[in-house]
Amino acid sequence: MKLDSKARRALRSAARFYAVQALFQMEASDSPIGTVLHEFVHHRIGAETEAETWAEADLAFFRRVVEAAVERQGAIDQLTDRALVAKWPIARIDPTLRALFRAAGAELLTTERDARIILSEYVGLAGDFFPDSREQKFVNAVLDHMAHEVRPDEF
Repeated sequence: MKLDSKARRALRSAARFYAVQALFQMEASDSPIGTVLHEFVHHRIGAETEAETWAEADLAFFRRVVEAAVERQGAIDQLTDRALVAKWPIARIDPTLRALFRAAGAELLTTERDARIILSEYVGLAGDFFPDSREQKFVNAVLDHMAHEVRPDEF
């Protein structure tokens, strides 16, 4: 069955959400990538329990984002550091924000998707994780800086 573009976008959006969660979990629990990917693919994404239903997601895209974030973490963290105020290196920010910046950075560095779409998606995710609009503005500013550095021709 072929999905329409709206359905594909929804699956990619869910994959981004799960990628941020997976990257956070890897850092918080010091779990290896294989363990976390297995848990999300086999026990979370699309799963239904008595307590909740987990949305379906584009599994291949989810894997690509998480794997790229792990493989390029050093470069992504340096890119993020350059976007942050000098007194606030990435190591000092909230771990959820670190995971979000790493996932977004992975997409900016490894995909051909329009940078503005990537920024919009992750700024929206910031709102899911942080209901206060200050974090969304902060995420927008950092990601905008990162995108301009990585993909200046798109701006």
